[in-house]
Amino acid sequence: MEFDDVINSRYSVRKYSDKPVEEWKLLKILEAGKLAPTAKNLQGQHIYVVQTPEERAKFQDEWSMTFKAPVVLIISMKKDLEWISHFSGLNRGETDAAIITDEMMLQAHALGLGTCWVGWFDPIKVKEAFGLPDDETIYNLLPIGYPADDAHPGPNHPLRKPLTETVTYL
Repeated sequence: MEFDDVINSRYSVRKYSDKPVEEWKLLKILEAGKLAPTAKNLQGQHIYVVQTPEERAKFQDEWSMTFKAPVVLIISMKKDLEWISHFSGLNRGETDAAIITDEMMLQAHALGLGTCWVGWFDPIKVKEAFGLPDDETIYNLLPIGYPADDAHPGPNHPLRKPLTETVTYL
């Protein structure tokens, strides 16, 4: 799939089929995350792959939206490898996690899979449910799977502001 096709046709999938994700596709997605740029190349990411029915059942609808996808990635950053900008004081671990999530999301779509970038979850409950370490910050969840036959983009998906409203040439 050409890159323009990937970014133009990708949408947030909120309904998945029961078809399992092939291991080779999952590895390609994880590899895309490994290759993503991180601040100072610290590579502080830690990705948890949740795919067994027992483990996926730990996600609860009231605190996590994973849409019953066959695979859910938990994207976290090791706190001691999150670069803090000495100019702004901003923690760039969140930026790193966003880049990693985005590259894995686009790779998944290029492989014919659907994803939905999830920020609506309680990180404390995720840590407790999966026994994740305190020295990591969980930033994103990424459900992955084949879209259900009746999955479709949300009504706001095609709405985009024109460049004249979002870009200024200096």
